[in-house]
Amino acid sequence: MNTVRDLNHQLKQLCRRNRDGSHATQRNRERVLTLIAEQLHALGFRSMNTRSLKPKHVEALLKHWREGELSVGTIKNRMAALRWWAQKVDRQNVIARSNDNYGIPDRTFIGSVSKAKTIGATDLDKVRDPHARMSLELQSAFGLRREEAIKFAPGYADKGDHLLLKPSWTKGGKARTIPVRTEPQRDVLHRAHRLAGGGSLIPSERNYRQQLRVYERHTANAGLSKLHGLRHQYAQSRYEELTGWKAPAAGGPPTRTLSTEQRALDREVRLTISRELGHERPQILAVYCGT
Repeated sequence: MNTVRDLNHQLKQLCRRNRDGSHATQRNRERVLTLIAEQLHALGFRSMNTRSLKPKHVEALLKHWREGELSVGTIKNRMAALRWWAQKVDRQNVIARSNDNYGIPDRTFIGSVSKAKTIGATDLDKVRDPHARMSLELQSAFGLRREEAIKFAPGYADKGDHLLLKPSWTKGGKARTIPVRTEPQRDVLHRAHRLAGGGSLIPSERNYRQQLRVYERHTANAGLSKLHGLRHQYAQSRYEELTGWKAPAAGGPPTRTLSTEQRALDREVRLTISRELGHERPQILAVYCGT
């Protein structure tokens, strides 16, 4: 019986035999296909090889990604990797040529409507798993991605006046720092230390995928969704803190109405927040803060 390791090995071999694009493109493609193989296995497709890709696998992955509230850009990147895989094994007819067939919209960097979300004590009390609940608090307090908040090890990350995120936690595998600025943030970290001890927010008896499923189940049972919005709230709060006025998406003045001095500050602040969120391009802040 094939395992996820078999499919992973075959996909790695496919990548090694077909070195399309730059070195960075090749590395990213192999990383995405490794993730896809693991997700297919977790979704119950346990006997796959590279030539057994079918429309049902594409549909199952899309459903999983949407439930995970991935951005349009991330979904499009993963679809591109799937199409590359299908084309290399002569199975291109398995996947529709246009993303329109799957209802995937055009990517936009304009945050016309705020997607910010807050989470209060009443919401948190409904999340029964203490590790999932603490991950949610970290997402809210520091704008962490879900994976970062689940893998978070306070003994490693807490450097006093800032957090240091390990590359293996982050999207793109790059370490980054986030300032610790407020007493509420420090209180969250104190409680994270007490819960995790010398470890992470993944209990010793679970691995990451198991804890992710626990997180998904408990947040769903608590009626919580669109939790990526916690990052939007963090970005908008930081924008107001650093500029002195609300972000456009939160009802503040549009960028085009700012003075020359204000625009210079706006650019500087967007770059700062972009780094804190782990994005390479400050333009992505339009999604979080508007224009």
